[in-house]
Amino acid sequence: MILMLRPILSAASFSLCFALAQPASALDLERLSETDRALLRAEIRAYLLENPEVIMEAVAVLEQREAQGQAQADSDLVKVNAEALFNDPNSWVGGNPEGDLTLVEFMDYRCGYCRRAFDDIKGLLAADGNIRFIIKEFPILGEESLLASRFAIATRQVAGDEAYKTVHDALMSYSGTMNETGFTRLADTLGLDATKIVAEMNSDAVTQVIAANHALGQRMKITGTPSFVMGDQMLRGYLPQDAMQEIANEIRTQ
Repeated sequence: MILMLRPILSAASFSLCFALAQPASALDLERLSETDRALLRAEIRAYLLENPEVIMEAVAVLEQREAQGQAQADSDLVKVNAEALFNDPNSWVGGNPEGDLTLVEFMDYRCGYCRRAFDDIKGLLAADGNIRFIIKEFPILGEESLLASRFAIATRQVAGDEAYKTVHDALMSYSGTMNETGFTRLADTLGLDATKIVAEMNSDAVTQVIAANHALGQRMKITGTPSFVMGDQMLRGYLPQDAMQEIANEIRTQ
């Protein structure tokens, strides 16, 4: 907070100088005497003590400008990486494939907020009906996360999109150990060929998908999950269904 106030006070000092009795054209800050400097500081201090809301107003303006700058920077990142975000053949696409708005999620199966967001996204897609949804496997929470993503991606490569979505949904509520033994049991329960899927988990093809997603996440400056891209906006962190719907509506009116 102190670092933020320094430029604010500096700006306040400059503005107050021009409010003093002598003409602005006659004021030379570099040539002020120590006595004048002390008087100026006293005036500034007295003004801020009498009007502390000025500081908060200045902080609010600064935060708004920083937020606008971050939003523009995120929008630029989306544009530069649009092909990898929206047209990657190695990522599962659901929702309405012909929807007027695309939502991309970077997720990790061991992320508690990703699991929380799962029902919100499901509700959003059902309620809106015009959102194209893309899942980016983005394991960042350790070895079990990596194994779970390998299992899901291997399922898609071996058994196709429908099987992938079945496995993805199951893993979002899976409470067992995330290892080959657990995945074999899960695949058997879902009626999938566990032997083929587990054998594919450590393939170069699976490794390349994860590596590409990690590289994309790094370019997008993603450091946590869930992270979303909706239209040309980055949504960093968990958002409930109603908040995502509100953002979708705003994007459509732009």
